[in-house]
Amino acid sequence: DEALQLTIAEQVCGARLRRVILVFLIALDSVSAMAQPTPPLRVCVASTNPVKVNSAKAGFEDCFPATSIAVIEKGVPSGVSDQPMSDHETKQGAINRAKGAKAAEAGCDYYVGMEGGIELDSEGKMWCFAWMIVVAGNTDKIGAAKTSTFLLPEKITELVKSGVELGHADDQVFGRVNSKHQGGTVGQLTHGLITRTDYYRHAMIQALIPFTNPDLSF
Repeated sequence: DEALQLTIAEQVCGARLRRVILVFLIALDSVSAMAQPTPPLRVCVASTNPVKVNSAKAGFEDCFPATSIAVIEKGVPSGVSDQPMSDHETKQGAINRAKGAKAAEAGCDYYVGMEGGIELDSEGKMWCFAWMIVVAGNTDKIGAAKTSTFLLPEKITELVKSGVELGHADDQVFGRVNSKHQGGTVGQLTHGLITRTDYYRHAMIQALIPFTNPDLSF
């Protein structure tokens, strides 16, 4: 009769509605899961120098554009001279900083050490450069890169030879204050075309090559 047919119809509609609601809830859960923010990469930079901190952050943002970067600053000694005077000493200073940061600040995804240095060639010319070292937080994997090199003017060279640190020599020659926390030597000599942050940033990207190419062996 009509009452029975109405009851059956209500049961069928109710079952269909429940299925629609169930599908909707499953879809909603999937969307919610997809919408969960990705945890930021925790990057410990073994320095409190804003140039080094900013260049490291910029390099990581370039290499991992879909992930937010949380930078932790950590003052760590280099274990080498205040003014490294060779390629080997400069690289070792960056390694010591990165590994020292890893020992001092647990729980980060990456640890970064940077060290600027100089070296005299056979003609007595002084060349400037820097090393970038990246150490993985959960493995022993290491990335390394060296900036481009450039020639220092004679006035700065003579000051550094006499024992003055490069940053202080810059300040004396160019009449600046604390220039190594700003544009640096490269900024002064290129008239701002390349700042110290830019200079380090590109090398930082190169130091991350082993991490941005995980299918390759290095």
